[in-house]
Amino acid sequence: MPQIMKNFVFKETPVRCVVLMSGSGSNARALLDYERMTPGCPYHAAAVVTDAPETCCAREIASGAGLPFAGCDIRRFYCEHGEESIRLDTPRRRELREAWSGLLYEEIRRFEPEFVLFAGFLPLTNLASRLPCLNVHPGDLTRRDEAGRRIYAGLHVLPVEKALLDGDAFLRSSVILVQPYSGSGEREMDEGPVLGISRPLPVETGDVSCEELRRIRAARVPGAPCRDLLRRLALEHIERLKEAGDHVIFPRAAADFAAGAFAVDDSGGLRYRGGRVTTVEYSDSAPPRPLP
Repeated sequence: MPQIMKNFVFKETPVRCVVLMSGSGSNARALLDYERMTPGCPYHAAAVVTDAPETCCAREIASGAGLPFAGCDIRRFYCEHGEESIRLDTPRRRELREAWSGLLYEEIRRFEPEFVLFAGFLPLTNLASRLPCLNVHPGDLTRRDEAGRRIYAGLHVLPVEKALLDGDAFLRSSVILVQPYSGSGEREMDEGPVLGISRPLPVETGDVSCEELRRIRAARVPGAPCRDLLRRLALEHIERLKEAGDHVIFPRAAADFAAGAFAVDDSGGLRYRGGRVTTVEYSDSAPPRPLP
């Protein structure tokens, strides 16, 4: 039987999108700067939206770009419903996440976007069941283990820490098409088709060995604040990877997505400009390179 293709072709360009962020907003700034400096950019950021309006830089970034701003405070929402934690570890908290996601969607819908960009947006949300969503991730999501699981899936610093513990010589960023999730979301996290990866960034740990880093990891106390050498090295590499990876590939993959360059078949196979690929390697100094 022929495979069903999901083509992301929009009515007109530039295609309206909304940028979602939770923290410092460096990825959001990269997306907005790329649009501003690229003649004929296929996407147009219509607004900046955040889950953390009181603590992140979303309002400042939106104001600087002359864009509307909206906040949908997830922690306040959970507190108002009697929950101190926003984790998805109980049925009640998962129900609240769906309710909060509905409010978030209503905020986003006001700006009439055709897709969404998760630019350092932390809470899991099922927006991907209503709109196409792209996310940038600090790890090479093309790599899988023998069981087929993505080796460098996970939140924030964890993928980079694992790469350092594994003794990897290079790091990459990835841009994925986000998938809807169920339950706690652990099974679906970072499991979307990988639209793009960055060029490899060399790992630099000086004379610190993998064995030493593993000993540091084994000595951690669960739940205690983490400021050890492994965490410091991982955070340093994340900042380098943002500049050499995230900020390069996310705007370019978003532009290609808006231009209708991507399609996905019913088996999760990716097509780029009509050709079957595993993913696309993006660089700031060379054309996109489809990988077979």
